[in-house]
Amino acid sequence: MDVVAALDTVRNRIADAGGDAEQIQVLAVTKGQPVECVAAAAAAGLADVGENYAQELLAKAEAVDEDVRWHFIGQLQRNKVRSLAPVVHLWQSVDRLRLGEEISHRAPGASVLVEVNLTDDPNRGGARPGFVAGLVDGLRDLGLIVDGLMAVGRQGTADDVRSGFRVVRDLADRLGLATRSMGMSDDLELAVREGSTMVRVGSALFGPRIVR
Repeated sequence: MDVVAALDTVRNRIADAGGDAEQIQVLAVTKGQPVECVAAAAAAGLADVGENYAQELLAKAEAVDEDVRWHFIGQLQRNKVRSLAPVVHLWQSVDRLRLGEEISHRAPGASVLVEVNLTDDPNRGGARPGFVAGLVDGLRDLGLIVDGLMAVGRQGTADDVRSGFRVVRDLADRLGLATRSMGMSDDLELAVREGSTMVRVGSALFGPRIVR
């Protein structure tokens, strides 16, 4: 896939949704993609790359020569933090204080996003909206830099999806947080309309993931 052309299409989608394509960050998500996609993203000017799984991120970080900033965006177990700490630029899926404690121990002063769970499923990653403010305060007390919030869009109608993203936007506004990482390949327009500042894009840049 021509990643440069695909990125142009993504930025046009952002603009068509009313967003500023120069200001909204595109995070290249290489989950399930070959390591060559990291180099292709870097060549297209995307210096920030996201991964969902610790082992996949570490393997790619070791294999590539490109100077990229790695974002961890998946559900994270505390026992993976130690190995990831030297590599991760932004921890996007912090959803509990004990995880924050481990990050602050292994990577003092790290930048994090608090993940918000927009569903009614307690088994999904993310803190429930009512607990987000307390978690932000707790993470700051640990010396971590809370840059903003992250969320995976709800399932359902466009109105359902937008209402979830609106929850994140309103929380971020109330807490004075600049970053709102929300929106992926299938729903980025809805996220942009609700104030996303970062979209996490995989298949729209690289095509379908490789089946493992």
